[in-house]
Amino acid sequence: MPSAASLPPAPPFTLRARVVSPLGEGGVLDLADGLVEVDDGGRIAAVSTVDDASPETVGSAVDLRPWVVMPGLVDVHAHLPQVPNAGLGYALPLLDWLDRLTFPTERSWADPDLAERLAPAIFRAFAASGTTTVLAYGVVYEAAMDASFSAAEAHGIRAILGKVMMDRLTYDETIEPSTILDRTLRESADLAGRWHGADGGRLGYAVTPRFAVSCTAELLAESAALARDLGCWWQSHVSEDRGEIAEVARLFPEARDYVDVYDRAGALGPRSVLAHAIHLSAREEARLAETGTPVAHCPTSNLFIGAGVMPLTERLAAGLAVGLGSDVSGGPELSLFGVMRTGAYAQQALRSLAPERAAMEPDAVEPLAPLDWLRLATLGGARALGLDRVIGSIEVGKEADLILVDPGRTAPLGPELDDADLLVDASLLVSRLIFRAQFDMVRAAWVRGRQLEGPS
Repeated sequence: MPSAASLPPAPPFTLRARVVSPLGEGGVLDLADGLVEVDDGGRIAAVSTVDDASPETVGSAVDLRPWVVMPGLVDVHAHLPQVPNAGLGYALPLLDWLDRLTFPTERSWADPDLAERLAPAIFRAFAASGTTTVLAYGVVYEAAMDASFSAAEAHGIRAILGKVMMDRLTYDETIEPSTILDRTLRESADLAGRWHGADGGRLGYAVTPRFAVSCTAELLAESAALARDLGCWWQSHVSEDRGEIAEVARLFPEARDYVDVYDRAGALGPRSVLAHAIHLSAREEARLAETGTPVAHCPTSNLFIGAGVMPLTERLAAGLAVGLGSDVSGGPELSLFGVMRTGAYAQQALRSLAPERAAMEPDAVEPLAPLDWLRLATLGGARALGLDRVIGSIEVGKEADLILVDPGRTAPLGPELDDADLLVDASLLVSRLIFRAQFDMVRAAWVRGRQLEGPS
């Protein structure tokens, strides 16, 4: 059996293992005995079977069989300061959950020393769960965000972070209300100037108005303009909870619906990511598709808070770009394997509750297969971020963002009694990894071929 001591910490290297990955043009790469060669620049130089490689290449490879090399997972919606709250607040209404649990926790990050202590552990936890890329909200405090970016820089994870912007209501009671707008725009621009594109693009900045309830129309428009001017991402929430939707309608009576609030602000487009998108009207869904605005699907969070179930297959059929998000701590776990599992259960339940529609429109409610869920968690997230030419699959020329997974950890009776022949089928292997995911099954993670601290 392989051991952690044999894992290469930095490129160049060649890994020998089973290799499973979605492919950019469709289909799945599944090599029972494969080689992934990573060059000294951290890019994938070659992918082959042992039989097709030279004896020299095979001899130099680090043999990790029977473990599996897969693309690193891409989490397109999370909240850094909320990670310590994971598992708290089950079934609280969204706005109550924010007031009772979330805002007090985020307020504690006014002390940048707290961010300096917690952020490194948070990034290690992401890596331990198999996440190598994360798009995350921070807090309203510039100093804490600087500390978070510094931690991501040191850790090696691929991270796109943003200072939360709130001017209609905010948990920072030290800011004079009349100066909030100018200050939050200035601080966001300063952070982007320091961190957007750092380390050759491994770090990025996302202009981050929390959601329409906490932002004025002016802030939404100014933040969208700032993201365009700086070439950054823009992220917010949409249509997560019916109470939230009603409050948005009250606050923005001129808008046709929730999506229209962001549309009027000039915020829609391929560089924006909207989280949740559960309760969209047909018009809203069509407008997001028309503008190429990606959405983050967060099923564990949606069910934990009781917000609802997003009709995922309908969103995909409508042409929306969809990635997966843990949404910790709305979601109770960081693992996107767990998110895939919950999402699959939710879609099965949605299908069973609409038998007449299933008979009339089977494609609209057909649940995704395990390999489809893996695609969403890897290449789907990369596409939502516009990074699918860089990461998201194990293909020559892409950066070596990889994870190493031990399927033996998921065996119901232990690896010694597992029927390995069943797992020859890639769909069954991935099904086992999703539906019996274990915390310690991720043995290693690399970004650009450099090993991340976290997995054990």
